[in-house]
Amino acid sequence: MSAPRQRRAAVTGIGVVAPNGTSTETFWKATQEGVSVLDRVTREGCEHLPLKVAGEVRSFDPAAAVEERLLVQTDRFTHFAMAAADAALEDARLGRSDTEGAPYEAGVVTAAGSGGGEFGQRELQKLWGQGRRYVGPWQSIAWFYAASTGQISIRRGFKGPCSVVAADEAGGVDALAHAARAVRRGTDVIVAGATEAPLAPYSMVCQLGYPELSAVTDPGRAYRPFTEGACGFVPAEGGAMLVVEEAGAARERGVPVRATVAGHAATFTGASRWELSRQGLAEAIRGALAEAGCAPEEVDVVFADALGVPEADRAEAQAIADALGAHGRRVPVTAPKTGTGRAYCAAPVLDTAAAVLAMEHGLIPPTPNVADICHDLDLVTGGARAARVRTALVLSRGLMGSNSALVLRHGGVDE
Repeated sequence: MSAPRQRRAAVTGIGVVAPNGTSTETFWKATQEGVSVLDRVTREGCEHLPLKVAGEVRSFDPAAAVEERLLVQTDRFTHFAMAAADAALEDARLGRSDTEGAPYEAGVVTAAGSGGGEFGQRELQKLWGQGRRYVGPWQSIAWFYAASTGQISIRRGFKGPCSVVAADEAGGVDALAHAARAVRRGTDVIVAGATEAPLAPYSMVCQLGYPELSAVTDPGRAYRPFTEGACGFVPAEGGAMLVVEEAGAARERGVPVRATVAGHAATFTGASRWELSRQGLAEAIRGALAEAGCAPEEVDVVFADALGVPEADRAEAQAIADALGAHGRRVPVTAPKTGTGRAYCAAPVLDTAAAVLAMEHGLIPPTPNVADICHDLDLVTGGARAARVRTALVLSRGLMGSNSALVLRHGGVDE
């Protein structure tokens, strides 16, 4: 009697709504070319705020992506999530008819840091300016961190494992790990990822207390991690959703396995204690490699957290060297987010999408706006680097102290 097939979590679909592209194709084109879209904030009501530079999604039409009845119930971050989920499911060739027969075998996991701030602000303005009768019933849920998970699952009829990771930036990686574990335990399909919309006035004011936020007004110099001129990070909106399903089942229905989620680990070292994140991030890397059965020298590229704070950048460079040994000083490292901004929980999910695409295309995208590196890293700058990428390591740290690492393998590596 043959042993049962070991279930592996495969990425089969990608959907992106990002500052540098509102489809996976346009996102990847801009990412591999190192295009920077950081610019002055243009959102209404933000003109007087000290935060002047961000990564805005400027070419997204929510009315073209979301039904009108849902538009009035949901915030911008959920509009991004629904559009990205639709694109990811289409990319994975999963139509409504493919899951209707087994609704309990499909689920949704999202992560969110800021929630629906724009919707909440608008309704609170109505409350104080016009009275409670002018506040809609959707105020009770549209701002909530779980809104995207709820709306995607209801809209698609997914009744399997559904959850939300309400966390700092590393929550985006953790959501993908939750999805992978659900698939390994028996769920057929999970739509997972994160989107953020933190550029409404209320949301931006809430961020002003972060000492790590860049105050530089020149878009070309506002976010330059791993350099002498590092001065903090620039926020962004947008995000990505991935379809994660069992690799064998995907192949049986004729869908390519784009990558497998091979390993993950997380630690916690405390808010803004960047000197401690060296040890915590290194431990997360070791744990993710161990779960993946991956030796340090097998890592072909590292997608860095790249906070842009000198102490944090130093700790990350040291953590990579601590965990990967001598290979940590030779492995290519990249941070495409310097061209789009740091979209909180969505940032590492966009990095994960870029990592899958890098493995497919044999190209490591560059780190925009960065040249004068002051850390012992092989940081990819200038242009994309041709490389055989079979294993990618995605790193993420949160302002509140979370550290996460995710190991991705190219579709056929662990056959």
